[in-house]
Amino acid sequence: MIDSVVIVSGGMDSVTLLHYLVKRERLNPAVITFVYGQKHAREIACARTHASLLNCAVHLVLDLSLLRPLFTSSALVSADIPVPTIEEVTGDPQPVTYVPNRNMIFLALAAAYAESHGATAVYYGAQRHDLYGYWDTPPQFLDSLNRVYQLNRKTPVQIHAPFVNYSKADILRLGLELGVDYSQTWSCYQGQEVACGRCPTCAERLQAFAEVGLPDPLPYVTGA
Repeated sequence: MIDSVVIVSGGMDSVTLLHYLVKRERLNPAVITFVYGQKHAREIACARTHASLLNCAVHLVLDLSLLRPLFTSSALVSADIPVPTIEEVTGDPQPVTYVPNRNMIFLALAAAYAESHGATAVYYGAQRHDLYGYWDTPPQFLDSLNRVYQLNRKTPVQIHAPFVNYSKADILRLGLELGVDYSQTWSCYQGQEVACGRCPTCAERLQAFAEVGLPDPLPYVTGA
């Protein structure tokens, strides 16, 4: 029986979260993955791999590509906007890698999915961004959203983000303890065969591996 819903993109944070929920919390979550026109869609295969590895009986890959016109101001979606380097987004309060209202939309859909299955918990992999950040990941966003969902009169859903105060290195350390194979995750916003090593999420990932003193198992264009 499904006891929760977890959003898994196939990146480091959400894959670690899935392993944490199954192995540490002993939950039986339904996994939901969103296709929304992202350039780095190869991460979806990674989400499938880990959901299968952990014997998650329910994995919904929801095609939201019809929503792509809503996200055209984001470099993660628009073919006309190049993915920036980490230097170009550092200090920017709303980087061009931000996807408009994405987390709110995804969490609303995950909450609806949970409610329809009688589950009251939704998990997502928000983390503390040390190099850049988005308004829809910090604790204030989480707290405000949960106040809204508590208005539900029958099945109030609680949104959980266990890593909301974790750095990427903190998440990596936990994942290594849990035996996560990070060669089967994808972070690069470019979505090419080899990670670029320069985009914000590559920089954050490489910094995390450097902090724990291990090489990243993914190949990089820059040779990082």
